[in-house]
Amino acid sequence: MNGGPSGFHNAPVTKTIVICTALFTIPFGIRGQSKNLGFSYQDIYEKLNLWRLISSVFAFASTPELIFGLCLLYYFRVFERQIGSNKYAVFVAFSMIISLLFQILALGYLKDFSLTKLTSGPYSLIFASFVPFFFDIPISSKFRVFTLNLSDKSFIYLAGLQLLFSSGKQSLVPGIFGIITGCFYRLNTFGIRRFKLPDTLTSLFSNMTSRFTRNSSAQLLPSYSTQQRETNHQTEEMVPLVEGPTDESLATLMSMGFDRDSAMQALVITQNDLNLASSLLLETQAH
Repeated sequence: MNGGPSGFHNAPVTKTIVICTALFTIPFGIRGQSKNLGFSYQDIYEKLNLWRLISSVFAFASTPELIFGLCLLYYFRVFERQIGSNKYAVFVAFSMIISLLFQILALGYLKDFSLTKLTSGPYSLIFASFVPFFFDIPISSKFRVFTLNLSDKSFIYLAGLQLLFSSGKQSLVPGIFGIITGCFYRLNTFGIRRFKLPDTLTSLFSNMTSRFTRNSSAQLLPSYSTQQRETNHQTEEMVPLVEGPTDESLATLMSMGFDRDSAMQALVITQNDLNLASSLLLETQAH
Protein backbone atom coordinates (compact mmCIF):
# COMPACT_ATOMS: atom_id res chain seq x y z
CA MET A 1 0.00 0.00 0.00
CA ASN A 2 1.21 3.49 -0.80
CA GLY A 3 -0.02 7.05 -0.61
CA GLY A 4 0.09 7.64 -4.36
CA PRO A 5 2.92 9.21 -6.35
CA SER A 6 6.07 9.84 -4.34
CA GLY A 7 6.91 13.30 -3.08
CA PHE A 8 4.52 16.15 -2.38
CA HIS A 9 3.01 16.47 -5.84
CA ASN A 10 -0.44 18.09 -5.49
CA ALA A 11 0.04 18.25 -1.71
CA PRO A 12 1.44 21.72 -0.86
CA VAL A 13 -0.47 21.98 2.43
CA THR A 14 0.96 18.68 3.68
CA LYS A 15 4.43 19.77 2.61
CA THR A 16 4.05 23.01 4.57
CA ILE A 17 2.97 21.12 7.70
CA VAL A 18 5.85 18.65 7.44
CA ILE A 19 8.39 21.46 7.05
CA CYS A 20 6.88 23.46 9.94
CA THR A 21 6.86 20.38 12.18
CA ALA A 22 10.54 19.72 11.50
CA LEU A 23 11.51 23.39 11.91
CA PHE A 24 9.65 23.67 15.22
CA THR A 25 10.89 20.35 16.65
CA ILE A 26 14.59 20.29 15.76
CA PRO A 27 15.64 23.57 17.46
CA PHE A 28 14.04 22.51 20.75
CA GLY A 29 15.85 19.16 20.52
CA ILE A 30 19.23 20.74 19.78
CA ARG A 31 18.90 23.11 22.75
CA GLY A 32 17.74 20.30 25.02
CA GLN A 33 14.43 22.07 25.68
CA SER A 34 12.10 19.35 24.40
CA LYS A 35 10.79 18.79 27.93
CA ASN A 36 9.48 22.35 27.94
CA LEU A 37 7.12 21.61 25.05
CA GLY A 38 3.44 20.91 25.61
CA PHE A 39 1.15 22.83 27.94
CA SER A 40 -0.27 22.32 31.42
CA TYR A 41 -3.19 23.62 33.46
CA GLN A 42 -0.96 26.28 35.03
CA ASP A 43 0.36 27.41 31.64
CA ILE A 44 -3.13 28.07 30.24
CA TYR A 45 -5.38 28.91 33.17
CA GLU A 46 -2.96 30.61 35.57
CA LYS A 47 0.05 31.96 33.64
CA LEU A 48 -1.83 32.52 30.35
CA ASN A 49 1.17 31.35 28.30
CA LEU A 50 -0.87 31.09 25.12
CA TRP A 51 2.29 30.88 22.96
CA ARG A 52 2.60 27.28 24.14
CA LEU A 53 -0.55 26.48 22.16
CA ILE A 54 1.20 27.49 18.92
CA SER A 55 4.31 25.41 19.60
CA SER A 56 2.20 22.46 20.74
CA VAL A 57 0.42 22.34 17.37
CA PHE A 58 3.61 21.54 15.44
CA ALA A 59 6.60 20.60 17.63
CA PHE A 60 7.04 17.00 18.80
CA ALA A 61 8.64 16.41 22.18
CA SER A 62 11.01 13.60 21.12
CA THR A 63 12.80 12.19 18.09
CA PRO A 64 10.80 8.90 17.93
CA GLU A 65 7.55 10.89 17.94
CA LEU A 66 8.94 13.11 15.18
CA ILE A 67 9.86 10.12 13.01
CA PHE A 68 6.52 8.33 13.38
CA GLY A 69 4.61 11.60 13.08
CA LEU A 70 6.32 12.73 9.88
CA CYS A 71 5.86 9.29 8.30
CA LEU A 72 2.13 9.39 9.03
CA LEU A 73 1.76 12.99 7.84
CA TYR A 74 3.58 12.07 4.63
CA TYR A 75 1.33 9.09 4.00
CA PHE A 76 -1.88 10.99 4.74
CA ARG A 77 -1.07 13.45 1.93
CA VAL A 78 -3.28 11.11 -0.12
CA PHE A 79 -6.32 12.83 1.40
CA GLU A 80 -5.17 16.23 0.19
CA ARG A 81 -4.97 14.77 -3.32
CA GLN A 82 -8.44 13.30 -2.98
CA ILE A 83 -10.35 16.39 -1.83
CA GLY A 84 -8.01 19.10 -3.10
CA SER A 85 -5.72 21.48 -1.22
CA ASN A 86 -8.50 24.04 -0.75
CA LYS A 87 -10.71 21.71 1.27
CA TYR A 88 -7.80 19.91 2.92
CA ALA A 89 -6.55 23.21 4.39
CA VAL A 90 -9.98 23.65 6.00
CA PHE A 91 -9.77 20.08 7.33
CA VAL A 92 -6.36 20.87 8.85
CA ALA A 93 -7.54 24.09 10.50
CA PHE A 94 -10.77 22.49 11.77
CA SER A 95 -9.04 19.45 13.27
CA MET A 96 -6.33 21.51 14.98
CA ILE A 97 -8.55 24.26 16.39
CA ILE A 98 -11.42 22.06 17.61
CA SER A 99 -9.10 19.46 19.09
CA LEU A 100 -7.08 22.18 20.83
CA LEU A 101 -10.26 23.55 22.41
CA PHE A 102 -11.15 20.07 23.65
CA GLN A 103 -7.67 19.68 25.15
CA ILE A 104 -7.91 23.00 27.00
CA LEU A 105 -11.29 21.99 28.43
CA ALA A 106 -9.92 18.57 29.40
CA LEU A 107 -7.10 20.17 31.39
CA GLY A 108 -9.65 22.24 33.27
CA TYR A 109 -12.02 19.37 34.08
CA LEU A 110 -9.49 16.57 34.60
CA LYS A 111 -6.82 18.41 36.59
CA ASP A 112 -7.85 16.48 39.71
CA PHE A 113 -7.24 13.15 37.93
CA SER A 114 -3.47 13.66 37.59
CA LEU A 115 -3.81 15.00 34.03
CA THR A 116 -1.50 17.94 34.58
CA LYS A 117 0.14 18.30 31.16
CA LEU A 118 -0.46 17.37 27.52
CA THR A 119 2.29 16.56 25.05
CA SER A 120 2.92 18.64 21.94
CA GLY A 121 2.82 17.81 18.25
CA PRO A 122 0.25 17.65 15.41
CA TYR A 123 -1.60 14.79 17.10
CA SER A 124 -4.97 16.32 16.26
CA LEU A 125 -4.34 16.34 12.51
CA ILE A 126 -2.69 12.92 12.42
CA PHE A 127 -5.44 11.12 14.34
CA ALA A 128 -8.23 13.04 12.65
CA SER A 129 -6.79 11.65 9.40
CA PHE A 130 -7.27 8.10 10.68
CA VAL A 131 -11.04 8.56 10.27
CA PRO A 132 -10.98 8.90 6.44
CA PHE A 133 -8.17 6.33 6.41
CA PHE A 134 -10.49 3.81 8.07
CA PHE A 135 -13.52 4.53 5.89
CA ASP A 136 -12.11 5.56 2.50
CA ILE A 137 -8.87 3.62 1.96
CA PRO A 138 -9.59 0.03 0.86
CA ILE A 139 -7.57 -3.01 1.84
CA SER A 140 -5.56 -4.15 -1.17
CA SER A 141 -3.85 -7.20 0.35
CA LYS A 142 -4.17 -9.49 3.36
CA PHE A 143 -1.65 -11.81 4.98
CA ARG A 144 -1.23 -13.90 8.10
CA VAL A 145 1.52 -13.69 10.73
CA PHE A 146 1.36 -16.67 13.05
CA THR A 147 -2.26 -16.51 14.27
CA LEU A 148 -2.87 -12.86 13.36
CA ASN A 149 -4.78 -11.82 10.25
CA LEU A 150 -3.22 -8.58 8.99
CA SER A 151 -3.56 -6.33 5.96
CA ASP A 152 -1.48 -3.68 4.23
CA LYS A 153 -3.27 -1.07 6.37
CA SER A 154 -2.06 -2.71 9.59
CA PHE A 155 1.34 -1.02 9.42
CA ILE A 156 -0.28 2.43 9.43
CA TYR A 157 -2.43 1.46 12.41
CA LEU A 158 0.62 0.13 14.27
CA ALA A 159 2.53 3.37 13.65
CA GLY A 160 -0.49 5.28 14.93
CA LEU A 161 -0.69 3.17 18.09
CA GLN A 162 3.01 3.70 18.74
CA LEU A 163 2.52 7.46 18.48
CA LEU A 164 -0.73 7.43 20.47
CA PHE A 165 0.87 5.77 23.52
CA SER A 166 4.33 7.33 23.14
CA SER A 167 3.84 9.61 26.17
CA GLY A 168 1.12 7.74 28.04
CA LYS A 169 -2.04 9.69 28.77
CA GLN A 170 -0.28 12.94 27.85
CA SER A 171 -0.36 11.80 24.19
CA LEU A 172 -3.47 9.62 24.50
CA VAL A 173 -5.78 12.56 25.22
CA PRO A 174 -4.75 14.67 22.17
CA GLY A 175 -4.97 11.56 19.99
CA ILE A 176 -8.49 10.71 21.14
CA PHE A 177 -9.67 14.27 20.61
CA GLY A 178 -8.11 14.17 17.15
CA ILE A 179 -10.19 11.10 16.27
CA ILE A 180 -13.34 12.77 17.65
CA THR A 181 -12.63 15.88 15.58
CA GLY A 182 -12.13 13.71 12.49
CA CYS A 183 -15.55 12.17 13.11
CA PHE A 184 -17.09 15.64 13.39
CA TYR A 185 -15.62 16.56 10.02
CA ARG A 186 -16.85 13.38 8.41
CA LEU A 187 -20.35 13.96 9.80
CA ASN A 188 -20.20 17.43 8.22
CA THR A 189 -20.75 19.22 11.53
CA PHE A 190 -21.64 22.88 10.92
CA GLY A 191 -21.52 22.09 7.20
CA ILE A 192 -17.72 22.22 7.44
CA ARG A 193 -17.15 20.07 4.35
CA ARG A 194 -18.67 22.77 2.13
CA PHE A 195 -15.95 25.25 2.98
CA LYS A 196 -12.67 25.59 1.14
CA LEU A 197 -9.74 27.95 1.19
CA PRO A 198 -9.37 30.46 -1.68
CA ASP A 199 -6.95 29.49 -4.43
CA THR A 200 -4.72 32.47 -3.60
CA LEU A 201 -4.03 31.10 -0.12
CA THR A 202 -3.38 27.53 -1.23
CA SER A 203 -0.99 28.80 -3.92
CA LEU A 204 0.81 30.64 -1.12
CA PHE A 205 1.56 27.30 0.54
CA SER A 206 3.00 26.02 -2.73
CA ASN A 207 5.17 29.11 -3.25
CA MET A 208 6.49 29.05 0.31
CA THR A 209 7.51 25.41 0.29
CA SER A 210 8.96 25.48 -3.24
CA ARG A 211 11.80 27.67 -1.97
CA PHE A 212 13.09 24.78 0.14
CA THR A 213 13.42 22.46 -2.86
CA ARG A 214 14.19 24.82 -5.75
CA ASN A 215 17.95 25.01 -5.14
CA SER A 216 18.42 21.27 -4.71
CA SER A 217 16.41 20.57 -7.86
CA ALA A 218 18.48 23.07 -9.84
CA GLN A 219 21.67 21.30 -8.78
CA LEU A 220 20.39 17.92 -9.89
CA LEU A 221 19.10 18.93 -13.32
CA PRO A 222 22.48 19.71 -15.00
CA SER A 223 23.87 16.31 -14.04
CA TYR A 224 20.98 14.58 -15.77
CA SER A 225 22.42 14.22 -19.27
CA THR A 226 20.62 13.68 -22.56
CA GLN A 227 22.05 10.17 -22.76
CA GLN A 228 20.54 9.29 -19.39
CA ARG A 229 17.14 10.58 -20.47
CA GLU A 230 17.31 8.50 -23.66
CA THR A 231 18.26 5.42 -21.63
CA ASN A 232 15.34 5.93 -19.27
CA HIS A 233 12.99 6.41 -22.22
CA GLN A 234 14.17 3.14 -23.77
CA THR A 235 13.73 1.38 -20.41
CA GLU A 236 10.15 2.64 -20.13
CA GLU A 237 9.39 1.27 -23.61
CA MET A 238 10.63 -2.16 -22.55
CA VAL A 239 8.27 -2.40 -19.56
CA PRO A 240 5.83 -5.26 -20.20
CA LEU A 241 2.11 -4.62 -20.45
CA VAL A 242 0.13 -4.94 -17.23
CA GLU A 243 -2.66 -7.49 -17.03
CA GLY A 244 -6.26 -6.30 -17.04
CA PRO A 245 -8.10 -5.38 -13.84
CA THR A 246 -8.97 -8.32 -11.61
CA ASP A 247 -12.51 -9.12 -10.60
CA GLU A 248 -11.54 -8.67 -6.94
CA SER A 249 -10.28 -5.11 -7.53
CA LEU A 250 -13.39 -4.25 -9.52
CA ALA A 251 -15.63 -5.65 -6.79
CA THR A 252 -13.79 -3.62 -4.12
CA LEU A 253 -14.24 -0.34 -6.00
CA MET A 254 -17.85 -1.12 -6.87
CA SER A 255 -18.55 -1.86 -3.21
CA MET A 256 -17.41 1.71 -2.50
CA GLY A 257 -20.22 3.00 -4.73
CA PHE A 258 -18.43 3.46 -8.08
CA ASP A 259 -19.91 2.07 -11.28
CA ARG A 260 -18.16 -0.73 -13.16
CA ASP A 261 -17.03 1.35 -16.15
CA SER A 262 -15.45 4.07 -13.99
CA ALA A 263 -13.76 1.47 -11.78
CA MET A 264 -12.42 -0.36 -14.84
CA GLN A 265 -11.06 2.83 -16.36
CA ALA A 266 -9.39 3.91 -13.10
CA LEU A 267 -7.69 0.53 -12.67
CA VAL A 268 -6.40 0.63 -16.25
CA ILE A 269 -5.00 4.15 -15.78
CA THR A 270 -3.30 3.27 -12.48
CA GLN A 271 -2.05 -0.13 -13.72
CA ASN A 272 -4.17 -2.09 -11.24
CA ASP A 273 -3.06 -0.11 -8.17
CA LEU A 274 -6.20 -0.30 -6.02
CA ASN A 275 -5.23 2.58 -3.73
CA LEU A 276 -4.37 4.91 -6.59
CA ALA A 277 -7.54 3.92 -8.44
CA SER A 278 -9.74 4.69 -5.42
CA SER A 279 -7.91 7.99 -4.89
CA LEU A 280 -8.45 8.90 -8.54
CA LEU A 281 -12.15 8.08 -8.39
CA LEU A 282 -12.64 9.98 -5.12
CA GLU A 283 -10.80 12.99 -6.49
CA THR A 284 -12.87 12.93 -9.66
CA GLN A 285 -16.05 12.62 -7.61
CA ALA A 286 -15.02 15.58 -5.42
CA HIS A 287 -14.61 17.82 -8.44
